[in-house]
Amino acid sequence: MSRAGDAAVGTGLVLVILAGGMLELGPPGPSGSLGWGAVALAVVAGVTTAMRRRFPAACLAVVNADTFAWFHLDYHGRLITIAPLIGCYTLAAGRGWRAGAAGGMLTTVCTFLTVRFTLSGGWFADQVFNAVPLVAAATALGTAVHLHRAFAEGARDWAERLAEARSDQARRQAAEERLEIARELHDVFGHTMAAISVQAGVAVHVMRRRPEQAAEALNTIKRISDGGLAEVQVVLGAMRSEDLHTATGGLAKLDKLLDIPGVGVELALGGEDRTIPVAVDLAAYRIIQESLTNVRRHAHGATRVRIELTYGERLRIVVHDDGRPADVSTTVGGNGIEGMRARAEKLGGTLTAARTADEGFEVWCELPIRKDSA
Repeated sequence: MSRAGDAAVGTGLVLVILAGGMLELGPPGPSGSLGWGAVALAVVAGVTTAMRRRFPAACLAVVNADTFAWFHLDYHGRLITIAPLIGCYTLAAGRGWRAGAAGGMLTTVCTFLTVRFTLSGGWFADQVFNAVPLVAAATALGTAVHLHRAFAEGARDWAERLAEARSDQARRQAAEERLEIARELHDVFGHTMAAISVQAGVAVHVMRRRPEQAAEALNTIKRISDGGLAEVQVVLGAMRSEDLHTATGGLAKLDKLLDIPGVGVELALGGEDRTIPVAVDLAAYRIIQESLTNVRRHAHGATRVRIELTYGERLRIVVHDDGRPADVSTTVGGNGIEGMRARAEKLGGTLTAARTADEGFEVWCELPIRKDSA
């Protein structure tokens, strides 16, 4: 409430007290006539009530003394008792239940004294039993308002902290996603440009002596460039996805990796729900890509590769070839077996790569898809 509102309450209280005395409104009280003293006491009550929120304890003490003086001077009307009730409510609402209880006790004591010494009533007269419940009700209402305000303020603080924490988390997540995308683009461009550089060097070297081999190198450059652009589109498609957590990307373009000269590649899919998080999608694509790269580079005599993708609570990836593997434990072009294992472990998955009983080589990987499966 603004100061203008407080002034309006104080003015209204003055008018109610004086009108109640002149028109004999409210419960019966002192029967004396109203004079300038009554007007002065009413104005004191109104001014004090208007200032109650800035000085609640002092104002409550003043209105109690003012009420005692009203009854002691035998001015007609009892509506001046509204002022202490307002004071009790304001003190409890502003300072809490302890201050409210102290103010209520002070007002109760003043009520006893007023009834006993100004109305010549008993300590436990009817006027006391009528007034004390009103004091208790005003104090209880003020306490309830104070508790509600405290709860609302605590809820707002909690909501602000939660919003700030979510904002920080979103910023961290965005930074991690940008870093992951940067890594993906680095891998794509690094691998593609290195291969193009090698093939371009071959073309330059044999251009005059063996033109047909130069043409083959240029065709290889074109194929590598097309593949690199396709991979860039995969990464950019993930960036444009409306839902970064449940989008599809690399595995949707898996067929572009399955063309290996002289090697038959078989793809087997299992599971119904094939919507997976982007991070898992890209990691699975990279693991299969690196596995097939290792087949081309290191699996001597390989004629068949079987890729199994099984969707469920976890995505299971199996890449099996029948070649004779060389040592592929070292990192190749920034990836290799250790690079694949690092990708899987970063997402909470596992990856193993080893020779099989048929003298072939197998990469076996599991990546969590659902949060409760990690």
